[in-house]
Amino acid sequence: VCSMGNSTSRLYSALAKTLTSSAVSQHQNCLEQLDLAQLDPIDPKDLLEECQIVLQKRPPRFQRDFVELKKNATSNHRPIRVMQWNILAQALGEGKDNFVQCPMEALKWEERKCLILEEILAYKPDILCLQEVDHYFDTFEPLLSRLGYQCTFFPKPWSPCLDVEKNNGPDGCALFFLKDRFELINSANIRLTAMKLKTNQVAIAQTLKCNETGRLFCIAVTHLKARTGWERFRSAQGCDLLQNLKSITQGAKIPLIICGDFNAEPTEEVYREFSNSSLNLNSAYKLLSPDGQSEPPYTTWKIRPSGECRHTLDYIWYSQHALNVNSALGLLTEEQIGPNRLPSFNYPSDHLSLVCDFSFNQDPDRLL
Repeated sequence: VCSMGNSTSRLYSALAKTLTSSAVSQHQNCLEQLDLAQLDPIDPKDLLEECQIVLQKRPPRFQRDFVELKKNATSNHRPIRVMQWNILAQALGEGKDNFVQCPMEALKWEERKCLILEEILAYKPDILCLQEVDHYFDTFEPLLSRLGYQCTFFPKPWSPCLDVEKNNGPDGCALFFLKDRFELINSANIRLTAMKLKTNQVAIAQTLKCNETGRLFCIAVTHLKARTGWERFRSAQGCDLLQNLKSITQGAKIPLIICGDFNAEPTEEVYREFSNSSLNLNSAYKLLSPDGQSEPPYTTWKIRPSGECRHTLDYIWYSQHALNVNSALGLLTEEQIGPNRLPSFNYPSDHLSLVCDFSFNQDPDRLL
């Protein structure tokens, strides 16, 4: 019998067929017994309400507004909303990351998962790209599949989560898309290489067909190596990912969106490689700047024993010849984030979510 967890909140009703066992193999075994396809759909409004009941003692969600970027955009199809987010692995948040200004109480999974779900449900992405997912089998796959998403997970081969006592299995990248909007044409799990060696970092790349327009596009999610001193390593990983994506997109014939925590500031070589790639990529969040040329001042902001860390590391890259960015979600202000920085009782991760609305260029035959 699979443990069904705590029934003290209304969230239990939506999670009644999800799992809370600690080993990833147990999750997989239980999921085989449950058969996700047989689970009842969830009304997102009901799930959001249940999350809010669990979170009623916490401060309300921060208000963030979308910034319109494509003035007078004319398109005969709905935009494609893409959400990028490093959600902070639970094992790392509690056991390794040492957020010295964040109370441990704020990191409790039973409430933090509701903050994560609340953020996702608030923005209703058509495609969701996540990093540091270590509760895929017991939370995200069971719930998001019941919300209509097709779900894919690729764990790191040697996840640091496994070094933490009472971990929930390895963390990795996860990709979710709404099945009523897109058809999966091809999917590739990529273990990134650097200097011809296989590394601990991964990517998922999926070619989808938009049901409304019939247009193909590729969506990719990745999480590059962290830490200062690994700049050349990240550069090599980025080159490997670009080579894989050139092949998958037939040299950019198929439009491309890449979401990720690159662990790299815009000054790094890996950023320049993506900017100058033959895939003709642009970084969507640059468009929020007055000149359209500058990245946001931060996408992560935390305080560790070594001091305050404020960096721009997260990006949504896109094929600028084939796709338009209609709007992008504004970032949290310093005042909203507060003096103790992230994560906090208000916000579940040390990284901010990025959300963009894309539309296809109206000339499908336009070349690079």
